Amino acid sequence: MSSDFEGYEQDFSVLTAEITNRIGKVPKLLGDEKKQMVSNVEKQLEEARELLEQMELEVREIPPQSRGMYSSRMRSYKQEMEKLEADFKRSRIAYSDEVRNELLGDDGNSSEIQRAHLLDNTERLERSSRRLEAGYQIAVETEQIGQDILENLSNDREKIQRARERLRETDANLGKSSRILTGMLRRIIQNRILLVILGIIVIFAVLMIIYFSVRRH
Repeated sequence: MSSDFEGYEQDFSVLTAEITNRIGKVPKLLGDEKKQMVSNVEKQLEEARELLEQMELEVREIPPQSRGMYSSRMRSYKQEMEKLEADFKRSRIAYSDEVRNELLGDDGNSSEIQRAHLLDNTERLERSSRRLEAGYQIAVETEQIGQDILENLSNDREKIQRARERLRETDANLGKSSRILTGMLRRIIQNRILLVILGIIVIFAVLMIIYFSVRRH
């Protein structure tokens, strides 16, 4: 399972390197070229998010005693992803010096003010995104705790079921033993009754022999 996680890690590293390279090119482009580059980066960012989700699923399958190291690496990858998204947002509204001079001419100061406003708005969006990410992380951790609790309950349920099965088997064995003992007791009582009857018959026969012997004399 860890080999799958490491494979996702390699794909994530290669993909983020490509994204970083393309983000650096965005401010230097204009028009359709810039739109195409932005579209490509957006697709790659979506692929990176999907890789993170796959890695997250793999981490959840790791036994709790070995999960700490992978969870720490996941936090690092998420931080890297946040940085890439923030850099991408800035790159979309940023221009290189050559492109800015070509576009603005003498209106550079006014555009710098507008750019500052855009950057400020971008930073606000980034802060909101970070808060959402923190909320998502809490939800993931809560879900993990819930899964652990469910696993423990499932294990307890299996133990209780096994104990019940053993009790049923014990009851069945006790029932068989009780029937055997009852049968033995019944045979003992029957034997004793037969012995008593036989004793009475023997005593009666002895008395009759004595009686007839005395009467003859």
